[in-house]
Amino acid sequence: MSTGDVKRSFGATIRTQRVDLRLSQEELADRAGLHRTYVSDVERGARNPSLESIQRLAKALEISVSELFRRSGNGAGADPLVEILLIEDNPRDVEMTLRAFRKARIGNVIHIARDGEEALDFIFATGRHDRRKNQPLPGVILLDLNLPKLDGKSVLERIKADKRARAIPVVVLTSSSSDRDIAECRRLGATHYIVKPVGFENFSEVTPLLHLDWVLKRPLRETNGGTRSDEKGRR
Repeated sequence: MSTGDVKRSFGATIRTQRVDLRLSQEELADRAGLHRTYVSDVERGARNPSLESIQRLAKALEISVSELFRRSGNGAGADPLVEILLIEDNPRDVEMTLRAFRKARIGNVIHIARDGEEALDFIFATGRHDRRKNQPLPGVILLDLNLPKLDGKSVLERIKADKRARAIPVVVLTSSSSDRDIAECRRLGATHYIVKPVGFENFSEVTPLLHLDWVLKRPLRETNGGTRSDEKGRR
């Protein structure tokens, strides 16, 4: 499903839910604290809304974010949600990131790898994660730079060198906004970066850059044998 198809499907779901609630575009915009033109553009599939706007629209439409995306699947049956891999060794940062996802009401499965070697095992279904050979790749990776065993830049290089994995959006998590680190990560293929701690605000700023394709959905041609939860794979 292309980005344009996703936006149109999402917009049609917004419109259907609004009509079911007997709300005009003006009333929905007022409830969500958004401009009516913005709501109109979203419904037409002409705008890629931020995560914050998606959350506002979901609340105004009396529906959860994950349910909103579930309903925007093609016809009968919803597209599965993408799985997110969080590569982070600091327990406090892990908890803050999960809290940010819960606050955004994102229902994706979140896998956690505590070091660089485990992350590569998970992505490439080797070592302790060899049972994942028939499982889909993560839909997005949140990668801390300072990792034990294998640092984040080395993990990023391995991901981008692999034919299958290189298309996965990788958001680098860094404790500083050092221009040198950021430039190096971009050179290696990172999609964007977030200065830790991860919160709703800075996570919201990143989602429009990654488009709606990965935020909550995965194309139907892939399958997912896992279950949906706030976290999976905690060690």
